[in-house]
Amino acid sequence: MKNLIITTAALALTAGMAMAGTIRMGTEGAYPPYNFINDSGEVDGFERELGDELCKRAELTCEWVTNEWDSIIPNLVSGNYDTIIAGMSITAEREEVIDFTQNYTQPDPSAYLAMSEDVDLKGAVIAAQTGTIQAAFVAASGATLVEFATPDETIAAVRNGEADAVLADKTYLAPIADEDADLMLLSQEELIGGGVGMGIRESDGELKAKFDAAIQSMKDDGSLNALIEKWEIGATF
Repeated sequence: MKNLIITTAALALTAGMAMAGTIRMGTEGAYPPYNFINDSGEVDGFERELGDELCKRAELTCEWVTNEWDSIIPNLVSGNYDTIIAGMSITAEREEVIDFTQNYTQPDPSAYLAMSEDVDLKGAVIAAQTGTIQAAFVAASGATLVEFATPDETIAAVRNGEADAVLADKTYLAPIADEDADLMLLSQEELIGGGVGMGIRESDGELKAKFDAAIQSMKDDGSLNALIEKWEIGATF
């Protein structure tokens, strides 16, 4: 799903062991249906429901913390929270800085959203959220990349003519295309990323093991697939 490329060195770990108290679950809160802020001002979405169930199964007390996407890994490493559960794809670049649990979603195709089916993607101006592997993919493709801090800004760039298309997770873009007659998904898709997992500090092996076991138990009893289908995240396990 969403995919942060790490371009800076890891910050020194200053936090104590995560297992010592309440586990702080870090998310963006701006990428529905994975995570968003509801009308009550609370974190909601697929990952909120999943995270609460994982904490229950792992017998952990958890609370939710929001953080902007571009600093979400550095702030995990520096101890502002104990996990990342924010639609983050498991990549080799990230694994140089943090650990991941096993994946809790399959790889989600990346799709292009545009205002015309006639976009020449090879020569187009493509918008992507800063720090995602969609942005890295566009930069390597030969197209012109324009980056924005938030997903909403990438959509606005297409609407106002700053970009010919936006590349992002299909799960995120499809509802937008359904709700706006001026926007459409293009037929071309890109399969990038290796599924979504929880980010954990490398020093917190015990916490990682607890969440790994909880994720596996949800796979085994079918409850993870039920959540994936409920939130229309993508392919089931």
